[in-house]
Amino acid sequence: MVQKRPPHGKNAPRQRSAGEARGSRPDDSRKKEPRQGAPRQEQPRQDGQFRQAEPGRGAGRAGGAGRGFAPARHDAPARGEGPKRNEGQGRREAEGRAEAPLRAERQPQAQPQIQPQIQPQPPTQVQREAQKRGAARRGPSTPSGAVWLYGTHAVAAALKNPERLFRRLVITEEAQASLAAEAPLPWPIQPEISPRERIDQILAAKPGSGIVHQGIALLADQLEAPSLQEALLRPGPVLVLDQIFDPRNVGALMRTAQAFGACAVVAQDRNAPEETGALAKAASGALETIPLLRITNISRTLTALKDADVWVVGLDGHSQTRLRGEAFAGRRVALVLGSEGEGMRRLTRETCDEICALAMPGGMESLNVSAAGAVALYELTRTPG
Repeated sequence: MVQKRPPHGKNAPRQRSAGEARGSRPDDSRKKEPRQGAPRQEQPRQDGQFRQAEPGRGAGRAGGAGRGFAPARHDAPARGEGPKRNEGQGRREAEGRAEAPLRAERQPQAQPQIQPQIQPQPPTQVQREAQKRGAARRGPSTPSGAVWLYGTHAVAAALKNPERLFRRLVITEEAQASLAAEAPLPWPIQPEISPRERIDQILAAKPGSGIVHQGIALLADQLEAPSLQEALLRPGPVLVLDQIFDPRNVGALMRTAQAFGACAVVAQDRNAPEETGALAKAASGALETIPLLRITNISRTLTALKDADVWVVGLDGHSQTRLRGEAFAGRRVALVLGSEGEGMRRLTRETCDEICALAMPGGMESLNVSAAGAVALYELTRTPG
């Protein structure tokens, strides 16, 4: 005969207590005669909540002998598993994970900072004129630190200058005689006999470019300018150019300065043309005989000239004082010329010792800057008689 296993767990019959065994009803005994003993205690649950232990449960249920309050019974986790989570706690964590991206979307995003763009200053009228004229015109094959010189006078003066370093001399067969007339043979560099079209290509000479090479082109290193103190060791006045961009005007002024015995020509580095073939041709050889000093600041240079006992005179057509050479007898003078459009700048004008104008009885309002410089240098250097 097969014996049935007695029911257990929830289906097991409730064991009867000692009071029930004596014949009393369990429900009546709880209502009428409450148990005496320790006060009711609150036991913590795993989820942080508190529950009250019920009388008659706990240890008494397990063995039937325990009485009073006992902690609430929780299902123990199975072997190999972690502690079970409370159902409410798991639901709250799931809702928190679902709301996390929504909260991130609701947060205002930081706007990227936009740096203000600095608008470049428009060029001045003098700078626009310099750009139109092409102050620094070089051939396509010009290496760094070198310059293509062209024209008979400019090349002949360079060949006679012992300070020059030469790289190439390109000349037509017909131009050899004219160059030899000014710079006698032998030349310090072997010439390359080439057709005129080849020289046009080297110098980028095109119709309207203003390049007249006369069949002669010389590639040479640029000259190293002396310092201001070294230049002042030479006799004669000083010619200072304030914002004169045209290389032809600068070359013509160098030619005039050499003619009237000036010791040097001073120009601002960023506001003056480079040493080019156009400048050398306009100087007609003066680039090799008079130094061209490139300085950073005109006003500071004028102050240095004053410290060297040089009287600084600015030329301005609107001045009421006429330039007269006998007024500067016995004094060394630095003549300052401004651009044709704007003249001298304010700080340059304020640094001058004196502002003068040319005497023009014919009623002309102004002259070209190279012509005005020639008249002023003549007036300063002429001997009264």
